[in-house]
Amino acid sequence: MLFNTVSFAVFLPIVLVLYWFVTPKKLAWQNFLLLVSSYFFYACWDWRFLFLLVFSTALDYCTGIMIADAGSRKRKRFWLTLSIVINLGFLGIFKYYNFFVESFADGLSLLGIQSSFTTLNIILPVGISFYTFHGISYIVDIFRDRVKPERNFVNYSVFVSFFPLLVAGPIERATHLLPQIRTKRVFSSVQFNDGLRQILWGLFKKVVIADNCGVFVDQIFNDSAHQSGSTLVFGAIMFSFQLYGDFSGYTDIALGTARLMGIELLRNFAFPYFARDIAEFWRRWHISLTTWFKDYVYIPLGGSKVSRGKQIRNTFIIFLLSGFWHGASWKFLCWALINACYFLPLLLSEQHRKHMEIVAYDRVWPNLKEVWQMVATFMLTVFSRIFFRADDVGHAFSFIKGIFNESLFTFPTVFPVAILLLIAAFMIVEWFGRRNAYAIADLFQTKPVVLRWGFYYLVVFAIFYYSNSGQQFIYFQF
Repeated sequence: MLFNTVSFAVFLPIVLVLYWFVTPKKLAWQNFLLLVSSYFFYACWDWRFLFLLVFSTALDYCTGIMIADAGSRKRKRFWLTLSIVINLGFLGIFKYYNFFVESFADGLSLLGIQSSFTTLNIILPVGISFYTFHGISYIVDIFRDRVKPERNFVNYSVFVSFFPLLVAGPIERATHLLPQIRTKRVFSSVQFNDGLRQILWGLFKKVVIADNCGVFVDQIFNDSAHQSGSTLVFGAIMFSFQLYGDFSGYTDIALGTARLMGIELLRNFAFPYFARDIAEFWRRWHISLTTWFKDYVYIPLGGSKVSRGKQIRNTFIIFLLSGFWHGASWKFLCWALINACYFLPLLLSEQHRKHMEIVAYDRVWPNLKEVWQMVATFMLTVFSRIFFRADDVGHAFSFIKGIFNESLFTFPTVFPVAILLLIAAFMIVEWFGRRNAYAIADLFQTKPVVLRWGFYYLVVFAIFYYSNSGQQFIYFQF
């Protein structure tokens, strides 16, 4: 069930009516409704994988209690290790087994050794990377005494499978979400209306920006050998807008939907295309994943409080793990390696924490230096994402090779003016809303009602006018 489909538009109001009008007086019933709704939502993808989700949930629920009740550090570590190994084992089988088998066979063939290995013909369960990381962070936090185990199975199951975040995040923490699940939610019209606004903006990002950019991105990348250099550059730029509109649009819908039920989820995007360097970009893009790797991998490895050599090692480990998390493919590892190389000069010069506040926070417009920094950071990101979007590493290199010739200085053969104007309008709104949690959080709130509602109707009209048959979200494949 996609957020941008009629089925979800029917599903969500039914859940909200039951949630606020049938079960509001009993927290236990309210949480049970959330659990049933979440399992139904997930089963709409493929009901068979619902058993895997329930097993993963039960595993971490039980091991969390065993860790808390264990009498010694050794036994705590045993249960922690058991849960992590099983969780990563399932993730490895479904997501990485074929990659390792095929890569090993390719390596042997380079040595002149012919081999035959059996690969698995299996479908990747939707959201497995996200709910697996939910569970791992939960049991690690119990092991570190950061959180007490949840002994109510329904409550814990809602934490893992809450349907707005189930298939593409954000990756929640038990310290943030579980207390909200345990606490009675009270309806707030202010919070409800804010959720509706964020859903509206998320749908605009997805349906109007991402899906329409995707049409031209597919056209260019699928026939890259016959495109001019300028058209290839244009296609790479359009893919960056597609990816941002698609993923941050999903997140906005997820956060807005949760807010309709009185639940606040972690922020996942903070206007990354206004970043002035790569370090700032990664603090603003897919925040829940980057902070997850920082807290559960980078800091345990020593973080920045180690020798310069180990800092470099830790940085490359984090980026390569991030690439591998995105998919079992060498192209994602190349994408991660490029970003690690981008980050390294900032780390070595100790400039990676230079830009912590949003650009031009107390000014209307950026200065020329900031404009240059933002454009340069964006173009570095665009270049690395050629590997992200390409079919494989070979395709990425041929795509890049096709850019650097005399045709780079010609006018692109693909140049959709209407979509470019929409992107320009979109980025202007994002710029003026950059101080908020999302762009239109307080847009026109102090202006006349006619102006505010006129803007909302314009956004709704654009969503219906440019809708393109409910295309799937890109990050569902991860």
